Amino acid sequence: MPGNSFGRLFRISTWGESHGAGLGVVIDGCPAGLDLDLAAIQAQLDRRRVGQSRMTSARREPDEVEILSGVFEGRTTGTALAMLIRNTNARSSDYDAIKHLYRPGHADHSYDAKYGFRDYRGGGRSSARETAARVAAGAVARQILATMGISLVAYTLSLGHLKAQIIDENEIENNIMRCPDPAVAEQMIAYVDQARRDLDSLGGVVEVKARGVPSGLGEPVFDKLDALIGHAMFSIPAIKSVEIGSGIEAGNARGSQNNDPFIQRADGSIGTSSNHAGGILGGISSSEEIVVRLTAKPPASIAQEQTTVDQAGEPATIVVKGRHDPTVLPRLVPVAEAMLALVLVDCILQQRAARL
Repeated sequence: MPGNSFGRLFRISTWGESHGAGLGVVIDGCPAGLDLDLAAIQAQLDRRRVGQSRMTSARREPDEVEILSGVFEGRTTGTALAMLIRNTNARSSDYDAIKHLYRPGHADHSYDAKYGFRDYRGGGRSSARETAARVAAGAVARQILATMGISLVAYTLSLGHLKAQIIDENEIENNIMRCPDPAVAEQMIAYVDQARRDLDSLGGVVEVKARGVPSGLGEPVFDKLDALIGHAMFSIPAIKSVEIGSGIEAGNARGSQNNDPFIQRADGSIGTSSNHAGGILGGISSSEEIVVRLTAKPPASIAQEQTTVDQAGEPATIVVKGRHDPTVLPRLVPVAEAMLALVLVDCILQQRAARL
């Protein structure tokens, strides 16, 4: 079936293209009675939108959200919740000169191979602009999680060879890289500026955490919580790896180093004294902090001349003009939070049906 929907009980279906009339999402399964904070939804979209700093594309989109259905007198009704974000600043002419060429690093050839036809204006459905709809849905999910004491935070952990040495979450929104280490943030900004002058782009890692998650979320075998999180995160454009807990470093450790000893917390609940597992054991949440890292490749749209072929397979050169991000990391932060929120809400609703 077409892959435009995600989730089971809290299910989202997104639609729209980068240069179409707009984008949107329909949420099925949003519980009735939630006092929906429209300003909070808009705040998350503002964190993701283009044009917010020189670290992002210069395209100017207000990304103002419109609620079309599913809300009455400020509360969710339990019926389909539909939201619309209109495109107001598309510049499709930027793509006229390269519409028959395959952009290196993009999905142009893949889409032609699959459909025999594609929207060449900014990549159409393959554009990262579609993540605006995810962020709107994730903002609703976050409000549900907040009623249960669950919070999320994400930040730029590394950019190229630069990595945050301290994690001060109060600093995340104080710099345009959304890095929790202010000194490293300044180095990152300079590094991106240099890459832009070189007509190039940079990749890196975003870390996202969820706190207050109860134990017991996730299903055995195929629908493990970490499998669902991997599905969610790999569906984000530009993501090339996903780690949970110690991630790849677990492969360099011994069992005695990687195991998390169980303890009884001060409140009498069971926890662990370390968290190499990233809050998930056997595919089920352990009540420890869930820790996920996403590696994003450098944005493929760069203004350097590159070699390619056209749709007939003939050799050609290409220069991708237009307005593009030099790195996706600052705008990836709210997208990662949104996708983790969507997974957790869906799992919480499923868990309510798992036992009498």
